[in-house]
Amino acid sequence: MLDDRKKKILQAVIDEYINTAEPVSSGALVKKYNLKYSSATVRNELAELEGKGYLDKTHTSSGRVPSEKGYRFYVDELIKDDNISLEEIKYIQSKLGTKVNEIEDLTKIATTTLSEITHYTTVSIGPKAQTQIIQEIKFVLLGSRMLMVVIVTDSGLVKETIIKYNEDITESQVETLNNLFNSKLKGKPLSKIDKPMEEYILSEIKYSIDVIKPIIEQINKIIEAEENIYLEGANKSLELPEFKSLELVKNFVNILDEKDLMIDVLNSGLAKDINVYIGDENENEQLKDFSIVTFKHSVGDKDLGTIGIIGPKRMNYSKVISVMKYISKKMNMDLKMQDNTEQDNIEQDDVKQDENRTEDDKNNSN
Repeated sequence: MLDDRKKKILQAVIDEYINTAEPVSSGALVKKYNLKYSSATVRNELAELEGKGYLDKTHTSSGRVPSEKGYRFYVDELIKDDNISLEEIKYIQSKLGTKVNEIEDLTKIATTTLSEITHYTTVSIGPKAQTQIIQEIKFVLLGSRMLMVVIVTDSGLVKETIIKYNEDITESQVETLNNLFNSKLKGKPLSKIDKPMEEYILSEIKYSIDVIKPIIEQINKIIEAEENIYLEGANKSLELPEFKSLELVKNFVNILDEKDLMIDVLNSGLAKDINVYIGDENENEQLKDFSIVTFKHSVGDKDLGTIGIIGPKRMNYSKVISVMKYISKKMNMDLKMQDNTEQDNIEQDDVKQDENRTEDDKNNSN
C-alpha cells in the first residue's frame, strides 16, 4: 500500500503525463500541483515510486513516466469518475435523445458520441442475436410473390428479410404463417431452439414445404449472422504523439481491421462493469502497446451490446470512464422509460378491450 503522500504524487505524475505526453520532473509537480512538499521530498518520493514499480525513468530525461503498474493503481484507486462537464452532459443528452427504431441505431449514436467527446477510437457491437428472446415474428405480403419477414426480440433488436417465391402467396397463407410461427417460437431464445425449425413447424401443421422452407432458411441466416462492428474516430487516435511511430500506426490499423479480434475484446469482461485492460493485461500480443476500456450495456437481463475505446496506454482514463458511466446511465434511464411507456400502453389497450367486451355483453343481453 502507498501512503497518502505517495498517492498524491503518483496521481499528479500521471495527470501531468496524460496532459503533456512529456516525462515529469519534480520541479514541474511542485509548481503546477500545489503539493506543499519541497522539490527534494518530491524527488525522493519519485525515486521510491520508481523502485516500487509504479514509475519508469526515461533514457533521455530525468523525468518519469507511469508504468503499467502505475496506471493500474491510478485506475483502481485514484481516478475521479466525475470528469465530465455540464456542456458534455447536455451534448450527450441531445445525441441520445434522438428517436430510434432499433437498439442497434442507439448503439451507433452512443459510439459516435463517445468518440466525439473523448477524441479516441471507439468500437462497438450490438447484442448477440443468439441470446435474444423472440418477441414477435411478423409476415407482411409485399406483392403476390414477395414476403417480408420481421423478427423483433425483447431487447428491441429488429431483423428483417425479404423472400421471393415462384408462386403466388395469399393473405390467408400469410395469416396462417403469422399464427403458426408465433405460437411455436414466441418467447424462445434464438439459440435455444433445440430442434430444426422444420420439425417444430411441420410437426404441428401440414403446410407447403415450398412456402415454409425459404422462411426457415432466412431465419437461420439471421441467427447465425456475424456481429456487426461499428468504428468511430480512428483518425483522431492517429493524431496522438504515440502514433509518430510508424510501427505503432501499422499495428493499430491492423488491429482495427481484424474483426474477430475486436469482437473478442468487446465480449470479454463482466456484464454491467466498466473493464480496463492496460498493455500486457491484454491477452493478445497485438494489444500490448494499447489500453482498452469497455462497458457492456444492459437493462435488467437484456444484453444490449458492448462499447469500447482503444488507445495508447497514456489514455485519459478519468475522462473516458466518466463519459462512459454517464452514457451508460443515460441509455439505461431512457430504455427503462421506454419500457414503462410501452407497458402502460399495453395495459391501457387491455382496459379498453375489457370495456368494449363489457359493452358488447350489455348490448347482447338487451
